[in-house]
Amino acid sequence: MKIHFLGTAAAEGFPNAFCRCEYCLKARELGGRNIRTRSSAIIDDVIKFDYGPDSYMQALRDNIDLGAIEHLLVTHTHSDHYNAYDLECRRAGIAHNLPYPLHIYGNDAVMHHTRAAIGRFEGERFAFHLLRPFETITVGDARVTPLLADHDKMETCLLYVIEKEGKSLLYGHDSGWFPEATWAWLKGRNLDGAILDCTHGYTGKSRDRNHMCIETVLEAQREFRSEQILKEEGRIIVTHFSHNSKLLHDEFEDIFKPTGVVVAYDGMILHI
Repeated sequence: MKIHFLGTAAAEGFPNAFCRCEYCLKARELGGRNIRTRSSAIIDDVIKFDYGPDSYMQALRDNIDLGAIEHLLVTHTHSDHYNAYDLECRRAGIAHNLPYPLHIYGNDAVMHHTRAAIGRFEGERFAFHLLRPFETITVGDARVTPLLADHDKMETCLLYVIEKEGKSLLYGHDSGWFPEATWAWLKGRNLDGAILDCTHGYTGKSRDRNHMCIETVLEAQREFRSEQILKEEGRIIVTHFSHNSKLLHDEFEDIFKPTGVVVAYDGMILHI
């Protein structure tokens, strides 16, 4: 299973375009892996997580054919994760030589925003699929199970487990410490990889809410091992970093390297 990280920043990007804090100034100065766009990833070139406002630029930067994407799994409708109106560029007459619809999956808020933005093109270039937590569905040649996140109390935010060709991956953000129902589902799953939220730096909390910090990621890693959620050789990858973490890429790597946790960056490709 190939994972292509398009973006690895929290909602404001890193650096924040409006911010003059020392960490944003340093990120601009250093460039490279310190420049992060809003979070998204693609699995095996055909399954995309979220469609945020940076998707077009990310596709140009990484030479990605978004016309090859067949399935879009939306975690929630916050503006950094879902820009439904931009998908109108895929409609007939605007985009050509697309023999299949884009299947869009998500909660009821996702369906509402999607129908408002592009509902008139449903059946022509789009197909909409309402998901329920813990109900496994078939997505192309993969099995996908949406799980509950701890993120926004006013929306049923989702995480996803992808099972494909004998491999399994948790796409685990945006979320703080997972709800108990999600932990119960994950126990004993023996995943090959897990992508986790690391919005914050050090907060002194081992079970942060809404987003994870460094301590929460490491606590989750211990839980993954003790409950056999992750294989012995399975990898945890962290992403969704905020400039308010007060940490640059190399500093995150220095912190996580002793634990084996991988620090994602824009354009990174991993195989599990």
